[in-house]
Amino acid sequence: MDMRRKALDVLRETSRTFFIPINGLPAGLKEAVASAYLCMRAIDEVEDHPTLDNTYKVQVLQTISLTLQATADGHHLNNMALAINAHQIPVPLPEVTLRVGEWALLAPPAIAPRIWDATAAMADRMAYWSSCNWTIRTEADLDRYTFSVAGSVGLLLSDLWAWYDGTQTDRALAVGFGRGLQAVNILRNSGEDRLRGVGFFPDGWTTEDMHAYAAKNLRMADDYTASLPPGPALNFCRIPLTLAHATLDALRRGQAKLSRTQVMAMVAQLIAQR
Repeated sequence: MDMRRKALDVLRETSRTFFIPINGLPAGLKEAVASAYLCMRAIDEVEDHPTLDNTYKVQVLQTISLTLQATADGHHLNNMALAINAHQIPVPLPEVTLRVGEWALLAPPAIAPRIWDATAAMADRMAYWSSCNWTIRTEADLDRYTFSVAGSVGLLLSDLWAWYDGTQTDRALAVGFGRGLQAVNILRNSGEDRLRGVGFFPDGWTTEDMHAYAAKNLRMADDYTASLPPGPALNFCRIPLTLAHATLDALRRGQAKLSRTQVMAMVAQLIAQR
């Protein structure tokens, strides 16, 4: 089985929602976005691991970052799993994490270094947040965290669109796009986060305050998406943005999250509207 097929299979297993828009992208861009998504998912699984001690999280994340920084043409990436396992991690890590070197190699050579750079930088930021146990006291702290794990992804996506077909975007709005999606995730996962002793709400913030923060950034995400010309970038971005708005509305109504049936129905409708 070739690398592309293996990657798409793992993508389908880790996120059926994102598998659909990524699999619908044209050749070249599909491999680039799939590589970026799987690399980010690989390090996200480390940051969010429910039983892995923060000290090990820092070690794994820094190892991934340093390995990516050391490669110029894909050299070292095939040994990523060995480098990770050298830390003798006491709990099993998911397949998507152990194979991060393979996902990095999936990207077309012309854009791969940008994806490696973005993943390395995010892994370092996640290592920092793991080391301080995600201590968020102020809105500025929250802005820093949401940029670290999502706003910077918006910037990467903008670079991928520009690389593929020259689409130019407002980079400040691109950050808002990522921040808005992450703020909705924070609200949706707040109960689970509390159980593992982590809180992303600034001191004194209520759920209503976080809803307002999410809504503010989703307005930027709306402007970002509205600025995109018809084509792959617009088709891709409309799906997570629509789901984020629907999730925020559901949370306001007291619903824990969207059902799988609701999600798939919305995705199918957006695809039909292209």
